Amino acid sequence: MFQFLSEVASIIGFTIESTGVLIIVAGFFYSFWAAMRYRSQKSPEELLREFRHNVGQTMLLGLDFLVAGDIIRTVTVVHSLMGVASLGLIVLVRTLLVFTIHVEVEGQWPWKSKALEQTKPTSET
Repeated sequence: MFQFLSEVASIIGFTIESTGVLIIVAGFFYSFWAAMRYRSQKSPEELLREFRHNVGQTMLLGLDFLVAGDIIRTVTVVHSLMGVASLGLIVLVRTLLVFTIHVEVEGQWPWKSKALEQTKPTSET
């Protein structure tokens, strides 16, 4: 029974990781298509900024799926100290990627955006 559950978890983890890869690839092609579609209506700088923003957003989403798949496959399939250490290193690297992509896309650290929204003065009309 445990062998069956382990195989199912491995398949689920692989499926989630594959979904992450598909999200990244599809997001890149969609971003490229959108940039080409509006190339005559926008400046090159604006097109590049929007392209990078769209690719960054899809990479963030795809990396979330990849990390989730890694966690599922490693925790349920690999039962060794080396497997857990590998998972920790993979999650660390992917988390650093998420933070750097977020800073690149949004221009600020993830925890700064909520703090800025809370301190914004409200305008009265």
